[in-house]
Amino acid sequence: MPTSRASAVWEGKLKDGRGSFKAGSGAFSGPYTFATRFEGAKGTNPEELIAAAHAACFSMALSAGLEKAGRPATRVETSAACTIDTVDGAPKITKMELTVRGRVPGLDQAAFQKAADEAKRGCPVSKALTGIPQITLDAKLE
Repeated sequence: MPTSRASAVWEGKLKDGRGSFKAGSGAFSGPYTFATRFEGAKGTNPEELIAAAHAACFSMALSAGLEKAGRPATRVETSAACTIDTVDGAPKITKMELTVRGRVPGLDQAAFQKAADEAKRGCPVSKALTGIPQITLDAKLE
């Protein structure tokens, strides 16, 4: 299995400095600032990247689980919302909300929910994020 890489540079003080990140593959890169991370300014931030990674990994894990169970999905769409709050005076990721919608011919909602729960537990990014106090899942068939 490959090792994935990324890098980031920060220049200046925390509140008025700026940073940039890039994927080792060159597939994406971008700037970020204190304002994009903590004040809701337009732009990306580390938590958005974590949410994207979680949504992508979860979608693949769910698709793989459904296929293994003999019920391949025709579509799995996942969104993730990563919340950062101040806890004990320091920033902390406190919540990750996964919302998945799937199209799986011949599968009922209960079986889809079970497969989604298993994907949430088994996805490598979910496992890496076990320190987040609350990870929720809203799974529905379309």
